[in-house]
Amino acid sequence: MASAPQANNLPIFYKDLVPLNSNEHAKLRLKPADAAPFLKDQHAVPLTIDEFVVAQRFVPIIFSAGDEPVPLALMGLNEGVNTFLDDDGKLRGTGYVPAYVRRYPWMLAKLRPDSDELSLCFDPTSDTLGEFKKEGEALLEDGKPTELTQNILKFCEDFEQAAHRTGLFMKDLAEMDLLMDGEVAIQVPGNEQPFVYRGFRMVNEEKLRDLRGDQLRKINQNGMLPLIHAHLFSLQLMREIFQQQVEQGKMPQVKVPEAVN
Repeated sequence: MASAPQANNLPIFYKDLVPLNSNEHAKLRLKPADAAPFLKDQHAVPLTIDEFVVAQRFVPIIFSAGDEPVPLALMGLNEGVNTFLDDDGKLRGTGYVPAYVRRYPWMLAKLRPDSDELSLCFDPTSDTLGEFKKEGEALLEDGKPTELTQNILKFCEDFEQAAHRTGLFMKDLAEMDLLMDGEVAIQVPGNEQPFVYRGFRMVNEEKLRDLRGDQLRKINQNGMLPLIHAHLFSLQLMREIFQQQVEQGKMPQVKVPEAVN
């Protein structure tokens, strides 16, 4: 069902990555966007733990399969299906847009493998960026970042810090062996067999209940426990996502159990 961000040179959504600099991008402007066409066919998006409490009201929070699982906001149960966006990439009613999406086309990246310094970069293929005559706001003035660019940089820095906290959270889950392979079966009227979804991980509630007192005290004091509960509560939304797919005509055309990996 869900996988971690792509293991290639660029993370999901990004087709190219260029560092912002005053020499080449003096006339570059950013215009607002009311749609995210790059997201409409993406069913799972990386999520940070800072977003769990808000996101769990709108999307199931799961963990990717594999040796290094990451939290994901599940926006559809099948590959290529996003129930929250229409065909133009516009949000259908109320929903939650993960910070990972809101950050695009920007991100902080290392320009040199021998340095830990991060630079503000962008995807030049994004149609929100360009040397527009009348649209958008300037990113640079007199060779210096505008307030807009400073705000973008701050957002990206905050995201990196949240991502670091998320990594520590996942490390603690692994050390306590709290994750297990997930599975959800959804029965549809008229189908003899249920649709079965696998390929993701979730917190094992039995192991959570059986934690030693010192372990339970630790995850309560360090803030992990409410995050775990937010994840578990959010899983109830998987059936709502399924129903949205049915109503939008985005179900697999099969009459047998469905297992998507």
